[in-house]
Amino acid sequence: MSSQNIPAKKDLDPYVLDLAQFNELCKQKTNEIDYPLAHSIEKNIPIYEGDELRVSIDLNTGQNYKDEFSHILEKGPGIIIIKNFFENKNDVDKMSQVFDDLLQKQGKGTGDHFAKEGANGRIWNVFEKSALHDSSTFIQYYKNPLLDLVAQSWLGPNYQVTTQLNVIYPNGKEQQPHRDFHLGFQENDEIKKYPLHIQKMSQHLTLQGGVAHVDIPLDSGPTQLLPFSHQYDLGYLAWRDPAFIEYFKEHHVQLPMEKGDAIFFNPALFHAGGENKTKNINRSVNLLQISSAFSKTMETVDLYKIILNIYPRLLELYKNDLIEARDLDTILTASCDAYSFPTNLDTDSPLGSMAPQTAKDLSHEALIQNWNYSKFKEKLLEHKIRRQS
Repeated sequence: MSSQNIPAKKDLDPYVLDLAQFNELCKQKTNEIDYPLAHSIEKNIPIYEGDELRVSIDLNTGQNYKDEFSHILEKGPGIIIIKNFFENKNDVDKMSQVFDDLLQKQGKGTGDHFAKEGANGRIWNVFEKSALHDSSTFIQYYKNPLLDLVAQSWLGPNYQVTTQLNVIYPNGKEQQPHRDFHLGFQENDEIKKYPLHIQKMSQHLTLQGGVAHVDIPLDSGPTQLLPFSHQYDLGYLAWRDPAFIEYFKEHHVQLPMEKGDAIFFNPALFHAGGENKTKNINRSVNLLQISSAFSKTMETVDLYKIILNIYPRLLELYKNDLIEARDLDTILTASCDAYSFPTNLDTDSPLGSMAPQTAKDLSHEALIQNWNYSKFKEKLLEHKIRRQS
């Protein structure tokens, strides 16, 4: 066949941005009928009441909320707010004191992906740092059963928690609108190396969230949010585009939060920290970045160090029946590697199952069998060595 008879391939760029298509997605409205468990819907964002979620867990009906959250995060507006995420605000205050102690030791911290360096108070890996600073406060804070409920709704079991403190001081400026980890932290030339199906898939690997550690009225700059924007396939390439930035500035919404409230959203959602226009509010939020068991986390967290440090207090609570089974599972998931892989299958071979014992399983066994600290430390170190290459 002559080459002249072969149809010419169309030279189409699959990465042409389309603001009109983006606008059509963002013009959607949240329908109350779709989310009957929501306490209310404000500015297209479903609002839930923490007390009602806790009752659902007690009644073993939490799966209904998981299903609703999953739909919101993927096919709905992409955001949920939970009022009274912490039943006891004292738990938040105690962790705030830990944050203050850590900030005094390190200063404001350095680096903010989407704001001027040094403008905000930032503690990277505050999850591990708080566990080592005050194990009792860490346990009380992260055993919150609502954390497990929301995380499992998007990521399933065996997720990994990482957190970063972000404090926007009075007169602190707003962030640039953006998407988040994974591909939100890559330049466009790098993003284009990933096929579009991978770009779309990446949003399912992470859940973004934040817990308000102070009351956050509108003038203090609560997170700017653009409902439904996560549904735009090319969003990881679009958020730096001037036309999309301008669209975000014109159409984003904000909702006030109270101390102990929490927000969770799809990492592909266009969002930005707001400007703090107050003179006396340090807008303090514990940023939650929760990763699927199948994902790489943004931060390196030494989970062996965390569980070893909190084990004595955890054993005390367990022996005296001061921690419920659901809360124990939540804190062990957060503070241990709860997934079997990667490992060294030569030295950490599965026995009687398809997968080797996890650090979470080992820690649970230690509590049940009342191992003292020395024995637990010995067994945990053996576990760590078995998994090394």
